[in-house]
Amino acid sequence: MLLGLRAATVRFDGRAVLDAVDLDVAEHEIVCVLGPSGSGKSTLLRAIAGLQPLDSGRVLLDGRDQAAVPVHRRGVGLMFQDHQLFPQRDVAGNVAFGLRMHGMAKNERAARVGELLDLVGLPGAERRAVASLSGGEQQRVALARALAPRPRLLMLDEPLGQLDRSLRERLVVELRELFGRLGTTVLAVTHDQGEAFALADRVVVMRDGRIAQAGTPLEVWQRPADAFVARFLGFENVVEATVDGEAAITPWGKVPVPGGSPQGTRTLLVRPAGVRLVPPAEGLRCTVAARTFQGTHVTLHLQPRDAPRLEAACPLRTAPEVGAETGVEFDPAETVVLD
Repeated sequence: MLLGLRAATVRFDGRAVLDAVDLDVAEHEIVCVLGPSGSGKSTLLRAIAGLQPLDSGRVLLDGRDQAAVPVHRRGVGLMFQDHQLFPQRDVAGNVAFGLRMHGMAKNERAARVGELLDLVGLPGAERRAVASLSGGEQQRVALARALAPRPRLLMLDEPLGQLDRSLRERLVVELRELFGRLGTTVLAVTHDQGEAFALADRVVVMRDGRIAQAGTPLEVWQRPADAFVARFLGFENVVEATVDGEAAITPWGKVPVPGGSPQGTRTLLVRPAGVRLVPPAEGLRCTVAARTFQGTHVTLHLQPRDAPRLEAACPLRTAPEVGAETGVEFDPAETVVLD
């Protein structure tokens, strides 16, 4: 195990920002930490890097406690969302900084800098001044600088946060390929679930300084640990329910659930794909309150009488207009009883 956290705790003014966190990251693994603002994501990175001392617990690298190891000797690459570029150096000077510190020859440095600038979408920018760059361009330079020395553990804080969508989507694919080719171990924090799910081998969801759930992107998406994780992932159809056999009693009426689901008072998630439109007389009667074009489908917000709104996904060609009446049935294959 390359990285291990053991009951890592950081307190600010008596409040635990990291609360006894245990986390392992294997060599060559890409782990993305997700969570809302204030959940402890960035503090986690700073503690691993040595920029934030622990109040209790341990950070282990290759099994060795890092408590007495200074930042520059931990052998980790860092990129934080505020860039921390050197304003007196041009782009090439920033990207090559770590390479110079490692004693790489000048011609090799130049080739590596050019390769990285191509990767992050800034070809030919070697001589540009940092002050002339936009915020997104500065973030690309910071990413290139972090990648330059090929660190064994690369830590990224919102690495693509200021980039436009098309570049972000391209970079996520290229970064995953690059990390695999170099054998880089990556720990990244982000609030963007799409970015995390595309990049990561494993996703860690944090809440209030603790890990709410960890698993592969597929595991976390298919079976959120609780209502908080489900809502954080963007699922709106989450309600309290009483499960009895293969049905749940909910504010929307009786909803079928998969066989073997946990019984009793539970939290129920119905994915939008599991909300099926039928004629008004054949299901739960709803009014279309809003509709949003999503490119490949339309998201409908449906308002039943005396029950919470439902979110449904349906093809553009069959999506009813706002104000239309429709019925709703539920697909048990898209229903999850949360533990």
